[in-house]
Amino acid sequence: MLKKFSIIGLAIALSAVTLFAQDAQLRSAVAGQKYKIKGVVVNKIDDTTYIINDSVGVDTKIVVSPSANIKNNAFFGGDKYPVTALVKGLTMEVEGVGDSSGSVLVNKVRFEKANLVAAQALDKRVAPVEERVTAAEQNAQRVSGQIDELMAISNAAKGGAKAAQETADAAIAGVNETNKRISTMDDYVIQSTATVNFKVNSAVLSTEAKASLDQVAATAKTLKGYVIDVTGYASAEGDTKKNKALSQRRALAVKEYLIENHDIDLRRFPESYGFGELKAVADNTTREGREQNRRVEVKLLVNRGLNTNVEIKTSN
Repeated sequence: MLKKFSIIGLAIALSAVTLFAQDAQLRSAVAGQKYKIKGVVVNKIDDTTYIINDSVGVDTKIVVSPSANIKNNAFFGGDKYPVTALVKGLTMEVEGVGDSSGSVLVNKVRFEKANLVAAQALDKRVAPVEERVTAAEQNAQRVSGQIDELMAISNAAKGGAKAAQETADAAIAGVNETNKRISTMDDYVIQSTATVNFKVNSAVLSTEAKASLDQVAATAKTLKGYVIDVTGYASAEGDTKKNKALSQRRALAVKEYLIENHDIDLRRFPESYGFGELKAVADNTTREGREQNRRVEVKLLVNRGLNTNVEIKTSN
């Protein structure tokens, strides 16, 4: 347990060194001038490029030459190491020459072996955590488009927990709203309904029926992602089979009127259906009831995902 807490403490210390180093002055090396610098590696840019922070708090960008002599300090020569062995947290002494970009091109690196072992062990534990943090920050940036990584680090360093929480809440709210819109893409709700009636054995639209359908078309043209469901019915007079065919002709008459007179696209219509005598809305034993059953029901449905403020209306 003590070892675990020690590693955590070292990780926190290494993170603090990295954070404070971000505010340190960056040395601009003079081209051609020799440099001998001792400091701690606070950032690894790539396999050959590092930032080291010296004892007076100045950062220097170093580029390790492919032919650089990299060894640990030892009484007899010391072991040679590849440049990839150098990690954040390692204290080392480097010698090199300034280049045209303001960096130091290093040809000699020395360090204590024990320090290297400790730094490498810590790096193995800290690196995965840093990768997860980086991935989380990048994901938040993609979702909200508002998170500035440098500001997030600065806020965290200055104790800006409240600002960070508000940013996270805003990002989560955006994700939840997007997920809600996506989940309702296949969810259609009735925006309005209309019923048109027919005479006995007739599939001809009356003047009143056409006026009602004109209103349906006018409403539909104001919406996005709508469909028009058309269903025909008949009263119980006469042959059942013929009544079913009659209900289908009535549904087709409504559909054709909307297409031909209002240029409603065919893709806006699911397959219409005629129920014949089924699903009566009134008593077929009375004249008034049979008149009500000789009908076509028209439902204007809208996609909830594309129409977030849907008002359900009914017109007969």
